[in-house]
Amino acid sequence: MSVKVIAFVSVKEGQENAFEAAARICVAASRAEAGVLHYDLWREAEGERRYVFNELYADQSAVQAHMTSDHFKAFGLAARDLAAARPTIIATTPVDVAD
Repeated sequence: MSVKVIAFVSVKEGQENAFEAAARICVAASRAEAGVLHYDLWREAEGERRYVFNELYADQSAVQAHMTSDHFKAFGLAARDLAAARPTIIATTPVDVAD
């Protein structure tokens, strides 16, 4: 069963460029992973300096592989000093409501 992960990261003022540079590396490598169906980074249009990772995986094992990948670990270390707070991460599974 596919898994959608949405992660919200608020970045310290003045750290947006550094965060985006670190994220660029992680996003590119993540898109090349087996089982990653979709992996994008968005920035909130108004208000806070908040970024949104929009991720879709083939299954839970693909999520686990991503979480243990070297590029994800490296991004986590880099982002730790750039983030204003701990990220909010939501993992979801599909609900079929179509007739």
